[in-house]
Amino acid sequence: MKTLNNILLILLSLFIFSACEKNVVEYPAEKIDENNVAQFQIYYMVPIVTGAANNINMVELNGKLLTNQTTPLNTYNFIPSGAVSKFFTVTPGNVNLKLYRGPVTGLTLAYDQNFDLPAGRYSLVVHDFNQPPILMPHTIPLPSITTELTGTTAWIKFSNWLYETTGTPTTFKLQYQFQYVVDNQTGEKSQWANLGNPVAFGESTELVPVTINKTVEISAGTARIDYRIRMIGPDGSDQGSLIVRNSAGSMVEYSDWWNAQIGRVYHHNLAGFRTITPIASVRQFTIQ
Repeated sequence: MKTLNNILLILLSLFIFSACEKNVVEYPAEKIDENNVAQFQIYYMVPIVTGAANNINMVELNGKLLTNQTTPLNTYNFIPSGAVSKFFTVTPGNVNLKLYRGPVTGLTLAYDQNFDLPAGRYSLVVHDFNQPPILMPHTIPLPSITTELTGTTAWIKFSNWLYETTGTPTTFKLQYQFQYVVDNQTGEKSQWANLGNPVAFGESTELVPVTINKTVEISAGTARIDYRIRMIGPDGSDQGSLIVRNSAGSMVEYSDWWNAQIGRVYHHNLAGFRTITPIASVRQFTIQ
């Protein structure tokens, strides 16, 4: 009986070992040379109505499939997306980018452009179906903080993709400003502060630190930050608040707010039309 038990134990061990060998999971990876590779994200900032009909459900790069409907590029969004920065890669040089929109059963070619893509990290911003993308350099490395107790900082970058009418980008330089609560007991707020320098259409600020005054002491640290936009004249003078159309059809001063978390890096993109629909708004992307 003891001999039989030993035999069964050996057979069971062999079975388990064999099963483990057959189910080995591997994740092939290849180290890239960042000096000789173009890394890129694709931003979809064309002023267009949101919805399934305008989502990009197939992307081709140099005639090869890059993504399909399993990872669609939705309006006013980007791919590859995620809280941690991700990039596609390609050999630097002249590339061709095609975007197909609409339902999977009826895709139509919406974008077909050739352009030069150098080595480095870039966001390719598609803002007009008839123009090459704007190449926005990606900050390397992203900022970070190390503290013994708690931090008080997040970072924001602002980009201007605002259109006046179809095919006509805004001629204003825009000064993005922020304000935060300095006293959680009284609700007192800071003075408005500039977030970087004024930017024209197709331009972005650098990553700018903003103060996070968290309301819950033992927490990861999240707080509300208020934003407004000022119009800057050719002589550098402040021409007043940016006036935009709202969802009710009225022309109002632009204002908005977003929650920010300590240590995070965010990208704020103003896109859409200033005076007509689809109306302009800021989309916040978490890039770290």
